[in-house]
Amino acid sequence: MNKVPLGTTGVAVSEFCLGTMHFGGKVDEPTSWALMDLYVEAGGSFLDTANIYGRKDPESPGGGSETVIGRWLRQRGHRDTVFLASKVGFPCPGVEGGLAGRVIQSECEKSLERLGVETIDLYYAHRDDRAVPLEETLAAMDKLVRQGKVRYVGVSNCRAWRIQAARNLAAKHDYPPYCCVQQRYTYLRPGPGADFTPQVAADEDLLDFCRAEHVTLMAYTPLLKGAYTQSHKALPSHYVWADSTVRLAALRALAQEKGITPNQLVLAWIRRTPAVTVPVFSVSGEEQLRENLGALEVHLSDDELKRLDPACP
Repeated sequence: MNKVPLGTTGVAVSEFCLGTMHFGGKVDEPTSWALMDLYVEAGGSFLDTANIYGRKDPESPGGGSETVIGRWLRQRGHRDTVFLASKVGFPCPGVEGGLAGRVIQSECEKSLERLGVETIDLYYAHRDDRAVPLEETLAAMDKLVRQGKVRYVGVSNCRAWRIQAARNLAAKHDYPPYCCVQQRYTYLRPGPGADFTPQVAADEDLLDFCRAEHVTLMAYTPLLKGAYTQSHKALPSHYVWADSTVRLAALRALAQEKGITPNQLVLAWIRRTPAVTVPVFSVSGEEQLRENLGALEVHLSDDELKRLDPACP
């Protein structure tokens, strides 16, 4: 598995990131370990988690995913070779939400303890929090970096203009800038007026921003939770519009010609996004993971890319 730049940090990360949202929750610990083992065997080294991940049900506290990863890291001895990302910002039972300085500090301490590490490689503001001044959030992130508890900072579910405002403040105060943004992004485009609140989907404005500012885009929910390939799963309503019908037909036709699955083609297409883009996918079984990893062998020509964008003027 190749690596790609993480913003302008000078660090490179795996071109596919393994999301662990359900590890320790819907995905039990033995299966979670097996999936991480398989991912590492394929050359991957980028794990994505959050303080609210790994809940068995809506009433469960957060932290299950981080706890499972921590035990796996200690048992396998992979801490020095795995690039570890976690997040703060959303609430759940036992987890205070928001991006106030005290919340960021306390939740980071909890994440470090669950993960059993001294430093989180990449720490995200998991959502925008307009009730808290950007400067307070950035100062808290800066403190974590100076304490050696965090290496780099990123942001998720945030508009491009807010990310730039944060980067301007970071430059003014010599705080670490957001080096990447994690946003919803997939082959299908949301319909006009689609609202994913509290999530935010990448749009052309964000993609242009990432290209211009050398900010890496981490694409979450790239496979729409199985809707591309599983006939019993309907497309999310945000994607049900005329453009989707045309693009789905193009996707399925090219996948059939190439002898690959639509999921593999979607992941290969995302890798060719003009901005540096890393798909972040979650899986619940080894078969899913092997299918996704198979996309590493899929190469798209310029003509094939044009075929996949039939509605583009």
